[in-house]
Amino acid sequence: MNNDHHALLELLNQEVERFNHPNFIPDDPISIPHRFRRKEDIEISAFLVATIAWGNRKSILANANQLMELMLNAPYEFVMDHCRNDLMLLEQFTHRTFQGIDLQTFIAGLRNIYLRHGGPEAIFTRYQTADSLQPAISEFKKLFFTIPHSPRTQKHISDPAKGSAAKRINLFLRWMIRNDDKGVDFGLWKQISPSKLSCPLDIHSGRVARELGLLTRKQNDAKAVQELDRVLRQFDPNDPVKYDFALFGLGTTKAI
Repeated sequence: MNNDHHALLELLNQEVERFNHPNFIPDDPISIPHRFRRKEDIEISAFLVATIAWGNRKSILANANQLMELMLNAPYEFVMDHCRNDLMLLEQFTHRTFQGIDLQTFIAGLRNIYLRHGGPEAIFTRYQTADSLQPAISEFKKLFFTIPHSPRTQKHISDPAKGSAAKRINLFLRWMIRNDDKGVDFGLWKQISPSKLSCPLDIHSGRVARELGLLTRKQNDAKAVQELDRVLRQFDPNDPVKYDFALFGLGTTKAI
């Protein structure tokens, strides 16, 4: 390892230590699923919150709080036992382009996933490959939208097979699978190795990755995710996505 490479790795590890800490939780969307103890409540709240995790962080948190209130702060019970009137209450929800009609579909889709497929963990476990969860995301999307739905709602689950970086669902997977006893990510899904996770790549983490020389591809797409995967897995083959904390931290502090 040359000096430049060593210095970069040291910088990244320092940032991971700084942000992969319980103090990170309160101001981050992950604070919403941290309210719950039941596995299914954590899964559902995390999936829905990750789905709206784009844009202004303050707005994300405000809308995530509203979403939990609309679900009576009991996500799993709401998903499994809702009635028509409950769904009508969701019509008022809006987060950017994610509207009430999309949320209603997501509730129905989640119910179908639990009833017919054993929950999201079972799907991702079944369709994981030897070194990736990206094909499993595509399969999950197919199964999720087997229920009646408006075509407009499909855009809210991205598909790596169609070239998307799938930032939000990769974020959800990080929350569910990483477990390093630091208290931030949940590590609920035990049959999937964190080594298969991909970085939740967006405009901010992409900019930092390019400035650090971790990423050369200009577009934030599926190929860029694969390129960043290769680099981060050299730094830590067992837990490459811990460096998502570093990319976030350096993007926030502008320390590069």
